[in-house]
Amino acid sequence: MESNRPSTSRTNAVQIVGLIVAVAVAVITADTANWDMALFGILLAFSVFSDLTAITTTSKVKLSGSFLPIVLAIVLLGGPPAAVIGVITIVVGTLVNQRNAFHFFLNNLVTYTAFPLITGLAFHWVTDAANISASDGAFYALVFGAFLFALAINFTLIAGYACYLERSSFWRKVRTALVPLLPSELAAALMAVGVAYLYIHVGLTGIALFGVVLVTFQYLLGALLVSQERAEELEVRSKQLASFQVGVLSAMLRTLDLRDQMTARHSAAVARYSRAIAQRAGFSRRDEELVHIAALLHDIGKFILPDRILKANVPLTDEDWMLIKRHPQQGARVVSSLDGYGPVAEIILAHHERIDGKGYPRGLAGGEIPELSRIISVADTYDVMTARDSYRTPMSSHDAIIELRRVAGKQLDARFVEVFIELLEGKDVSFQHGEAADFEKELALESRIAETASPGAESNRFQVAGAKA
Repeated sequence: MESNRPSTSRTNAVQIVGLIVAVAVAVITADTANWDMALFGILLAFSVFSDLTAITTTSKVKLSGSFLPIVLAIVLLGGPPAAVIGVITIVVGTLVNQRNAFHFFLNNLVTYTAFPLITGLAFHWVTDAANISASDGAFYALVFGAFLFALAINFTLIAGYACYLERSSFWRKVRTALVPLLPSELAAALMAVGVAYLYIHVGLTGIALFGVVLVTFQYLLGALLVSQERAEELEVRSKQLASFQVGVLSAMLRTLDLRDQMTARHSAAVARYSRAIAQRAGFSRRDEELVHIAALLHDIGKFILPDRILKANVPLTDEDWMLIKRHPQQGARVVSSLDGYGPVAEIILAHHERIDGKGYPRGLAGGEIPELSRIISVADTYDVMTARDSYRTPMSSHDAIIELRRVAGKQLDARFVEVFIELLEGKDVSFQHGEAADFEKELALESRIAETASPGAESNRFQVAGAKA
């Protein structure tokens, strides 16, 4: 089977050409840079050390502070020395870790040559052209801007390459990988400004202090991102659990349908009617979903009923009726045992209560009955009266409407009765009793649960204040 991933041979050739061009520019402009070897050595050591001690999370996010000393080299030394530091950092990191494929190594090498060189040349061109010195406030504003400019180039080269390989959206990568880190990146930019100020006014001692701050910053940011990752993983697990729970309930309803074929069709009809009533009555989308789910599951407690009752076509005894009146409680107990289904269970428990207080199982009356339960009662009553597959002669819709109005205010909520009648007369409810079952469509709750995506096996690794494949 052929892979859909683009071939890397062509990109390797392009990146090699880009690397040759960058090296040529660095050589040509090398004499314009500040080759202070003491400062160069300290910044190189910090960059390499930070990269080698980087933290890699389970989703392959690499947390390293090597970007900070490279930016300081850009500002204090110039583009060519900063590019050399970037290249050495990548080479040493690759030799020690030996994890990345060659094309990723090449992408890192091009990136860590290009962004220091481009940013360094641009920074010093601006300061020279505007005659800005280190004693001017504008100099430190430019340091802040240089950090962000370098970050933009770095991220674009790394994320752009990743998106090309994955055939994914660059802007989605920006939202998911860069935006969450922007607060810490701005803090790092301010840190770069502070260290540049210290070096200019204190000397190498200020750079030494920077090393301590850098290690601390890298550790704290690592802890922050690992915590964020765990929170996202917990959210994914919660959605997977919810999907599993819906599957369990679906299986139970299908099993019940095997015992009593009218149950699935009845559940689907009541669910559709109930959602339509809630929508016409002005309930929120959340309540529409809630009443729809509760209506689908409202008869799940019938599992407790033996076949002689469930399929009975003969008069029921008082003992039989006692069992039947337990099904709301049993259904609510089953549903409430699932995480997050407490509100659904409450609606199911009260769907056989009556406005006059003569319902079951708790004898609630009027406003004591949850509104969504009252909606289901209306839909349930109408479907039982009009369904062709019930164990009684079905009424016409016209006769059923007359009966709904007769019991409104006593058995059923008069407001929801009238709302439902408006729907029926306007033919806004499309469920047809002649259909074998619209059950599968109504039961497709899984589609309402957000899909989760797992990270790819070769996703790029984004660094603190920078990116690295």
